[in-house]
Amino acid sequence: MKNFLSSIARLCCFLLLIQAAQGQTKVLRGVIKDAHSDERIPFASMQFQGSGSGKLSDSAGSFLFRFDQWPLDSIKITYVGYQDFLLVIDSALISKARSGVIDISILLERGKFTNEVVVRQKIDRGLLMWKRIVRRKAKNDRYRFDNFSYELYNKLEVDIKNIKRDKWANLPFIKKFNFVLNNIDTTDEGNPYLPIYLTEAISDYYYQKSPRKRREVFQGTKTMGINNESVARFLGGMDQNINFYSNFIPVFDKLFVSPLSDNGDSYYRYKVLDTQVVNGRRLIHMSFTPKRGGENTFEGDCWAHDTTWAIQKMNLRLSKDANINYVDRLSLIQEFSLINDSTWFLTRDKFVVDLSLTGEKALSAIGRKSTTYRNIMVNDPSVVEELGKNKLTEETILSPAAQQAPDSFWVESRHEELNKSEKAIYQTIDTLLKMPAFKRATRTLNFLATGYMNIGNYEIGPWFNWATANVQEGFRTRFDLATNKYFSKKVLFHGYLAYGFKDQEFKYQLDAMYLFNKNPRTYITVSHKHDFDRGQQYYDAISQDNIFALAIRKSGVPIKFLMADETKVDLFGSTKSGFSVTLGGAHKNYDPVRNLPYKSLFVDDKGDSAIRTTEATIRFRYAHLEKFLETTFNRYSLGSDFPIIELRYTRGLKGALSGKYDYHKLSASVSDYSKIPPFGTVYYNVFAGRTWGKLPYMLLDVAPGNEIYYYDKYAFNLMNRYEYLNDRYAGINFEHNFGNGIFRLLPFTRKLKFRQFWTVKALVGSLSDENKEYNMPAGSDYKFESLDGKTYVEVGTGVDNIFRLFRVDFIWRLAPTPLPKETVKKFGVFFSFRLAF
Repeated sequence: MKNFLSSIARLCCFLLLIQAAQGQTKVLRGVIKDAHSDERIPFASMQFQGSGSGKLSDSAGSFLFRFDQWPLDSIKITYVGYQDFLLVIDSALISKARSGVIDISILLERGKFTNEVVVRQKIDRGLLMWKRIVRRKAKNDRYRFDNFSYELYNKLEVDIKNIKRDKWANLPFIKKFNFVLNNIDTTDEGNPYLPIYLTEAISDYYYQKSPRKRREVFQGTKTMGINNESVARFLGGMDQNINFYSNFIPVFDKLFVSPLSDNGDSYYRYKVLDTQVVNGRRLIHMSFTPKRGGENTFEGDCWAHDTTWAIQKMNLRLSKDANINYVDRLSLIQEFSLINDSTWFLTRDKFVVDLSLTGEKALSAIGRKSTTYRNIMVNDPSVVEELGKNKLTEETILSPAAQQAPDSFWVESRHEELNKSEKAIYQTIDTLLKMPAFKRATRTLNFLATGYMNIGNYEIGPWFNWATANVQEGFRTRFDLATNKYFSKKVLFHGYLAYGFKDQEFKYQLDAMYLFNKNPRTYITVSHKHDFDRGQQYYDAISQDNIFALAIRKSGVPIKFLMADETKVDLFGSTKSGFSVTLGGAHKNYDPVRNLPYKSLFVDDKGDSAIRTTEATIRFRYAHLEKFLETTFNRYSLGSDFPIIELRYTRGLKGALSGKYDYHKLSASVSDYSKIPPFGTVYYNVFAGRTWGKLPYMLLDVAPGNEIYYYDKYAFNLMNRYEYLNDRYAGINFEHNFGNGIFRLLPFTRKLKFRQFWTVKALVGSLSDENKEYNMPAGSDYKFESLDGKTYVEVGTGVDNIFRLFRVDFIWRLAPTPLPKETVKKFGVFFSFRLAF
């Protein structure tokens, strides 16, 4: 009997399970995301088209529907600023159910702002809310605190999208790296992409408002394949601070108007969408769109806390007509959290950009930077104590231990665990770096792009100096050879040998450098050169000793050939504050060869016509907080936010090493490059100098001219070389780039992203009677010009960013008049090119 009852019980349980299975609830759940940034979209509207019922996604962008039976219906998903999405519940979707559950990610594409109709209202609620947020900016901006600090985790990933695996796998130079293609992943929308690089950094960041100080101490950096300290320093928070409360927000080298700008209502339309209560706090949801096309503005939305009017989250997307190059799509996201009862502080930001040289559908790159902030402290004495260690206003501490942080450090310290594809990137890079074929490929690409190639312990190049031609030398060939960091990290040797097939003479240079210290930088260089003087030693004029100078010379302007034998020694020292001193000595011997007065013009009482001088120079330079990109021996300035001041004094030493001339030269300059949003950028260089002594023309102050059609930013482009001699001078070089300027007014030019600029260059100078008589005696066939207190002026304008690469300058020479020679023109057209955002 007992067994019978047990069997009956088991049968009943079985029947109940069958019934439960037949009546099991159906579940449709998932998240709604931005298709570009992968950010979740909160409170999106979801409405069934058949029944008319619906709901909103929650504050995290998630949703969940329960059904007794799968409905054959469609759900329309809408959100301001995005295209509508229709989710069809049909047999295909139902077949994906697992145990009665369908998990799905819905990606919304942008692009519905432009179709919205602007309705005039008596009370513009969007504008009213914007004014309240702006009015409270000073009380919500994190820079209101006397000091703050946080731990910062930065992760930067680079992917290649639009990968065609079948096509790529069969390319000869790709076959050896086919294993890389195994990492190809797809987005939720089905687009293939290949993660190719990943870097990470964890640091402690400290800030003090008054006196302003900043400090960053890296705990660890991970930059596989790029062993460069100056690059690693840029991975922290010192150079990546974006503040949405500022009037302008940096995007690459451009400044965009922030929706929270004090003048934001001049650039944006604001609209209140709805309000929601999250964690007991009422949040107002607003959108903003540009008022006009072609301006550097964003579109997007934000959530603001209606009590403090602090931003809780903001999404910025690049407006379609923004004048920026190579950027197909861009997203900026920042989230703020309460760190106490009333203080909102930045806790996460994200930057996603699609970059392409030729268009969105071509092979492109995706850059993803995500940053999280922990251990936030405000107005804390420990922050002041840490900043007290600073010897400078800003300091970045990157120790060798931080650069070599072990894997165990990253496992314990990362703010978020790496996903599967991110882990695969590190494995792929490690494998690639060990492959000889990969090393050869990168070396070849670097050679084509920069002109230089490492071969063992030596470096050859640049290749564009290997061949050129001119009227004096005929066909000229040149070959450079230098040591590299594999030879030594302290000593650099370099030299070149050139030969002209017409004059049948060798030219050469030998130089060496010893690097005492990299930071602050201290080194000594020694060089000897026997070659033509090809450029001004003024304002960084470009060299004409390369293959590209063959076809762009001005017609009818003879090339001046001045042979120079020069031996130099320079000792350079700098401080971390940006102050540097160069002590130099030089022995020079000049021999004019063609289209310049010969040295016989300067014969002395002893019958010696040699132009020989020995001089000592001291140069002071101050560039506050100037940033550099450094290699082992060289560094390249990335500019300073402050004017750069330079002072140089040279003393000619008559009798020293057979020097024939006694003179003094003094020069000074102040230069700066500034962004003046929304009016573009400004560059200026104000300079002046004086020379005391009786000297031949090449030792005087020769105004920098340009004899090719490639525009020279630092020279007077309608002036020829050696056209004007001065022994006292002053001048200015000024350029104002408007950005798109008037070109934004027409849809056609706005689409082409043309940019407008204007320039003015002026020089006033004079030449003493003594030097006039010495360089232009009676009966001389060659006559130099002197301004004699007059002002040389040339002005220009033109079109920049043609095909995102070229610039055309239209230059007019306004003064002095009349023009001195037939080879000098009143008007000229010049071109140049550069890659710039």
